[in-house]
Amino acid sequence: MSDHAFATRAIHAGQEFDPTTGAIIPPIYQTSTFVQDGIGGLRGGYEYNRAANPTRSSLETQLAALEGGSAALSFASGLAAEDALLRGVLKPGDHVLLGNDAYGGTYRLLTKVLAPWGIETTTVELSDVDVIRAAIRPETKIVWLETPSNPLLKIIDIGRIAEIAHTAGAIVVVDNTFASPALQQPLALGADLVVHSTTKYLGGHSDVLGGAVVFGDDRFFEQVKFQQFAVGAVSAPLDAWLTTRGIKTLALRMRQHSENAQAIAEWAQSRPEFETVFFPGLASHPGHDIAARQMSGFGGMLSLGLAGGSDAARAFAESTELFQLAESLGGVESLIGYPSEMTHASVRGTPLAVPENVVRLSVGIEDVGDLIADLEQGLARLSR
Repeated sequence: MSDHAFATRAIHAGQEFDPTTGAIIPPIYQTSTFVQDGIGGLRGGYEYNRAANPTRSSLETQLAALEGGSAALSFASGLAAEDALLRGVLKPGDHVLLGNDAYGGTYRLLTKVLAPWGIETTTVELSDVDVIRAAIRPETKIVWLETPSNPLLKIIDIGRIAEIAHTAGAIVVVDNTFASPALQQPLALGADLVVHSTTKYLGGHSDVLGGAVVFGDDRFFEQVKFQQFAVGAVSAPLDAWLTTRGIKTLALRMRQHSENAQAIAEWAQSRPEFETVFFPGLASHPGHDIAARQMSGFGGMLSLGLAGGSDAARAFAESTELFQLAESLGGVESLIGYPSEMTHASVRGTPLAVPENVVRLSVGIEDVGDLIADLEQGLARLSR
């Protein structure tokens, strides 16, 4: 499938019709175990659902095809995927370099769960090459970056970071959740591994939880696969099937997400209630040129800094209707959140703390006129 366009791969990779019935959609193999052809004789290569399942295998083939990777593994959540990757690649004494605008759950995993195991983490401004060079140590094993980042939409030059990291003997992991493979291909830009919360844009309908690791080559596959099998945080068959179904419309959805977010960001720039608009599609964004070079679209996420401070931000987050107040992102419906006390509450008081005047928008695929009208009525409530 590698010679086909992205939208074609999203629909067909790993999605061969059922040879027994001719069903155009592969079935959900809702089973915990598989009959063997004698002791040690696996029928079709499957023995137990934790080790492998045909529905999960189909999703993993699809994910690898989307990212241009050699293989992929699917997990029960994004953090389960991250944990398996980190435990599979790292050993006690290793060091991780993490962006200072990373997802709070990643920071918590590294500093609360893996730190007692002997993993040290340093957070830095990954857009500053000199800072990165100074922060890399002989024991640095991973440079972990998000681009666009969550929630301040920072843009990191993946190729340049990869060059620096590889020179120092470190590997580059890119959390591609915000962009999705429809808009950005980190492996082609020099990254070694890609992680996703498939809950978000890949699933796309706010009805499934999942995560994935995609491998640029086979160096770390067996180590991470062992963690998946030994620990067991695998995608359930139905979850894998729902994610596959969502992926088939990913290319279409990301175009509409991006178009809507661009229109809202341009509208927000003209409003005095917002002192900052965090969106890489704006020419004023410090990472705009890099984003334009390494992405095919700017995505559906944007954040807004309210001029009225934290009180205004909290009130605005609670004033919209179509933008529903909820955690998560990437679904067809629009969501609004207050990161400081919601998605990033775990990093309050740390270098990753989110400014308290910031709200985050996950812009859906509704009519953009309706979405802007909803934001305008939310602002009107602030002045009452």
